[in-house]
Amino acid sequence: MFFMEFKTMSEKYITVKKASKILNVNPETLRRWDNRGILKAKRNTVNNYRVYDVEDIMQFKRDMVK
Repeated sequence: MFFMEFKTMSEKYITVKKASKILNVNPETLRRWDNRGILKAKRNTVNNYRVYDVEDIMQFKRDMVK
């Protein structure tokens, strides 16, 4: 199951790299999806990097399977 990617289950946000591994897509694909509004990322308030809400990634993965 894709939960194995998390160090702890309490992580609310994950990096582009972790999200891309869970969804089995290239990180650049996630960036494109974010730019196109397909799967929106949040922004880290400290460094402005993209981060993804774990719940959003889990829901998107479930939707991909359908």
